[in-house]
Amino acid sequence: MLRSPSAAALLILSACVPSPQGGSTALAQAAPARLPRPAATAPEPAPRIALAGERVQGGMAIGTVPTGTTALFLDGKPIPFAPDRRFLIAFDRDAGPSAMLVARLADGREVREPLAIAPRAWNISRLDRLPKYPVPAPEFERRRPAELAQIEAARAKDTGAQGWRQTFLWPTTGRISTLFGSQRIYAGEPGAYHSGIDIARPTGTPVLAPADGVVVLAATAPFTLEGHLLMIDHGMGLNSAFMHLSRIDVAVGQQVRRGQTIGAVGASGRATGPHLHWGLKWRDARIDPLLVAGPMPGNN
Repeated sequence: MLRSPSAAALLILSACVPSPQGGSTALAQAAPARLPRPAATAPEPAPRIALAGERVQGGMAIGTVPTGTTALFLDGKPIPFAPDRRFLIAFDRDAGPSAMLVARLADGREVREPLAIAPRAWNISRLDRLPKYPVPAPEFERRRPAELAQIEAARAKDTGAQGWRQTFLWPTTGRISTLFGSQRIYAGEPGAYHSGIDIARPTGTPVLAPADGVVVLAATAPFTLEGHLLMIDHGMGLNSAFMHLSRIDVAVGQQVRRGQTIGAVGASGRATGPHLHWGLKWRDARIDPLLVAGPMPGNN
């Protein structure tokens, strides 16, 4: 009597059958091993323009352009930057609500940084007993063009100073008598807005350099409005103007250091009493010293 093949024999027989191409092949083949997928790499972050400072009317900011930047523009105007990629910009007292920074990279790409510029409210003060000009109009008109030419020539100088990188200090401390940006009404006639900050101090009080720089103007005779005027270039288009001084202790072309005595408070030129007028300007933008130097010591 024939016996049925055992289950083991059947398994062996079924595992060895001719393949269509000839020969025998195992039907119960193991699944092919899967190759490991390469680890996903995170995309490189998009280049950005770093910027820190006051994005308000009268404010100043210092930033860093991305690596590989070949040119920088603010609202289409070229902005210089240092070899370490640092740069400075500022916003005029009457700056509009927005601005655009654009960095052009070596590979042709552009990095755009839209800026929102916050508005500010300004003080209005009335000086009803003070005429708009302290000298007769014919004399003022004769002298003023030459004075303005000296001021513009001083502001156009590029000394390579590095004070713009520093934390600014107050050139003198005391009561702030007039804020930046306020407008004065002289005997009913509107004047230009106040382009700096006034600090009331006695005549002879020392005035210090708020940051490193180079003297670009030291008036040898009082100007009609500014009196004894001293101007210091801090680099990158940023400069300080000190007005109404009783004396000037430095000369044109001299390098000054932060905290160095540069003159003394006075009441020369157009002034109602002894005080220091400190003005800051970046290119054509007039900026607020209070935002650059911080709160007046003792007034916190």
